[in-house]
Amino acid sequence: MLIDAHQHFWNTARGDYGWMASLPPDAPILRTILPGELEPHLKRWGIERTVLVQAAPSVEETEYMLGLADATPFVGKVVGWIDFEKSEDRRHLERLAKHPKFAGVRPMIQDIADPDWMHRPDVQWGYRALIDLDLSFDALGYPVHLDNFLRLFDHYPTMRTVVDHCMKPVIREGRFDDWAAGVERIARQTPVFCKLSGLATEAAPSWTVETLRPYAGHVLSVFGPERVMWGSDWPVLEMAGSYDSWRKAAEAIVATGPAFDRVFGGTAAEFYRIA
Repeated sequence: MLIDAHQHFWNTARGDYGWMASLPPDAPILRTILPGELEPHLKRWGIERTVLVQAAPSVEETEYMLGLADATPFVGKVVGWIDFEKSEDRRHLERLAKHPKFAGVRPMIQDIADPDWMHRPDVQWGYRALIDLDLSFDALGYPVHLDNFLRLFDHYPTMRTVVDHCMKPVIREGRFDDWAAGVERIARQTPVFCKLSGLATEAAPSWTVETLRPYAGHVLSVFGPERVMWGSDWPVLEMAGSYDSWRKAAEAIVATGPAFDRVFGGTAAEFYRIA
């Protein structure tokens, strides 16, 4: 089973996508995007399931996504959001965990000004709740967060965790070494997984397969294909490419054989428990 482990839908009229305000007014993703627009891409590549990931810091958007998932057979799991700064939000986690397509949550750490936020005492309940409820944690950040995430993953080794977008290396500026060292420490010292996604968006629009190969290759090398899953990050991907261009590039880098089966389906099915 082929799986796209990271994609989004949104309705811009909802009004809770604050990050969109920073986009240029002609950005191609400033539009309502629903399952019917993704389905042709999935059919073209033979992809049977996806993981739908939050794009707004609100429980209401999580409920909206679960409604879309209920009506969309190809959505295998949903990664939502709760407010880690409100311990009373555990009630939402307990309620959402009963939904068969709810996988876990993703706090939008990349958008939080304080890089040490994840270690604040008042947010620790959230990680413990995920462990108690056997839910997953998507780690969204930048290279500046690598050391803090390593500490977090060491502190909660039983939390089922996946790093989103390879921790967003600054490819357009050729910053490789520090990012690579930080990613390798996480891969070697913790059991977390990693999404092979988001790389095209971090590169200049003129990127080629060879532009992305050192970064993708490093992730595959240090995590191993058994802990790497491919995601399109569509439609954010449209800011720097297309579904087809990124899929072709990823296939060229991963090649064929057992690694292909893991990266393009098996790892995501295992981590997100997609039947």
